[in-house]
Amino acid sequence: ALVVFRLISFVPLPGIDPLALSSLFSQTRGGVLDFFNMFSGGALERMSLIALGVTPYITASIVVQLLTSLIPSFMALKKEGESGRKTLNQYTRFGTVFLTIVQGYGIAVGLESWGAGQGASAVIDPGYFFRFTTVISLLGGTMFLMWLGEQITARGIGNGISLIIMAGIVAQLPTALGTMFEQSRTGALSAGFVLLVTIVALATIAFICLMERAQRRILIQYPKRQSGNRMSQGDSSHLPLKINTSGVIPPIFASSLLLMPLTVAQFFSQQGSMPEWLTTVTTALQHGAPLYMFLYAAGIIFFSFFYTAVVFNPDETAENLKKYGGFIPGIRPGVRTSEYLDFVLTRITVIGAAYLTLICLLPEFLISELKVPFYFGGTSLLIVVNVTMDTVAQIQSHMLAHQYEGLIKKAKLRGGRR
Repeated sequence: ALVVFRLISFVPLPGIDPLALSSLFSQTRGGVLDFFNMFSGGALERMSLIALGVTPYITASIVVQLLTSLIPSFMALKKEGESGRKTLNQYTRFGTVFLTIVQGYGIAVGLESWGAGQGASAVIDPGYFFRFTTVISLLGGTMFLMWLGEQITARGIGNGISLIIMAGIVAQLPTALGTMFEQSRTGALSAGFVLLVTIVALATIAFICLMERAQRRILIQYPKRQSGNRMSQGDSSHLPLKINTSGVIPPIFASSLLLMPLTVAQFFSQQGSMPEWLTTVTTALQHGAPLYMFLYAAGIIFFSFFYTAVVFNPDETAENLKKYGGFIPGIRPGVRTSEYLDFVLTRITVIGAAYLTLICLLPEFLISELKVPFYFGGTSLLIVVNVTMDTVAQIQSHMLAHQYEGLIKKAKLRGGRR
């Protein structure tokens, strides 16, 4: 599936002049388009069928998840179980279609006007037919990519959408490394600078691994139970609460919300007819600008708390513990347990949100000040390391399950012979 994703990223939209597009894109290096291009695996630079990547799907899922916390009817759907989840997924797909059409039309219009002031155009034959074919092509590419991600999730190992994003980033790493070493060879970058970038990248990866495995373990005690004439000994276990419960979702969501309007705005800005206030806002929200950094940090912190609240429900956990006779020593079962879990979770989420903000923003300052390639930024490293760790853990659990299945089959065969 990932090979298919990479092949499609090289299929261009109809009516595009690739040489003119490459020339125009090279003039916007270091801007928001470069950052968006990283998430699409270079598909935006080639203006392929999947130039929008999975960004519309991510944005639609953000909206649907926000609605499940704000609107009672959506909250009821969430509590219905599998049927409610399917309905919410359907709403997410409809939202993806709508956002792809809007963004696709904006890209088509922007492509027609991009470079018009320089006497160059990436579009061979501008007009409504080009806009129509562009919207249909981008819609088909994005929906296929969304379907591909769902197939990986359902039939493969790991989260399909996260794997697609990671594959896009990893595919660009060899080019970024080659460019950096070539600049070092020609003298554009010093050997000490390349060594510094390597050390910072390795230290960031080690810190991510440490924090992603960090847990707050809450002791759970189970009382003694009597079964007939036998008295079973009371048992104890731990409830592990991850420091970063939300994973890579906050940086992806925050960057998607910032990239969606900026990408379209930058295309329209090429024609020079944007209002002055919009030009000022677009400039202030450029990648690496103080306002961009502030909104990015605020988005990461907000989605850290929001997604943690979506993933972990203290009331439900406390009710399950009470149902099975478990309790936290010194805490009464029921409401008190729920309040205690919420108390602990809120405080470790503060640490998790601070960790995500530090990992994502500190390298961004290095990128803006020292012109380090985007692919060595905190967001890209966080996504690659986190998704890799999650996928490896799932592979190990599958292998362990297969080993036990093999043992059970052998035991059945031996039993049959006897």
